[in-house]
Amino acid sequence: MSRFFVALLPPQDIQDYANEIKQYFADRYASSGALKSPPHITLQPPFEWADANLPLLEVSLKEFASEQQPVAITLRGFDAFAPRVIHINVVRSQELLTLQADLMAYTESNLQIVDKVSKTRPFAPHLTVAFRDLTKQNFKAAWPEFKNRQLHFEFNADKLTLLLHDGTRWNIKREFAFFSGSN
Repeated sequence: MSRFFVALLPPQDIQDYANEIKQYFADRYASSGALKSPPHITLQPPFEWADANLPLLEVSLKEFASEQQPVAITLRGFDAFAPRVIHINVVRSQELLTLQADLMAYTESNLQIVDKVSKTRPFAPHLTVAFRDLTKQNFKAAWPEFKNRQLHFEFNADKLTLLLHDGTRWNIKREFAFFSGSN
């Protein structure tokens, strides 16, 4: 069994910016957990999957992605899940909420992947820069520095990314392009 999750990854320039902030949290506030994955917006939280069935997982995600339109994503400012996590705020658009809900329903009905926690609370899209390893004390020190900091990015998410955990960190396993109208 391996651990996977499905996410939207921003373009490289936004990833570079987010990684600089993650590194700042690691250096300044001893929070390095967020560095264990590329900057991302989680759509399908981590789940276990049998390695032998990987082709089925990949074919299913490819099929799902091929029926999706690119989604406009806006990143604006910072927010927090106090008292531990600081993240770049992802503006909740109907398109993004629908994509996430559709993916969860699709993986549940086609692959029997169910995330019980997600069923009990609303989807809160975010891009983590300081993870749960941020102490409460360091959160109190860092949050005033970030809560009013300006940040604004816009991009079109045009693919799903499947990430695989190697025992230490999350790595990109495969990307699945959305339908662009030109294929």
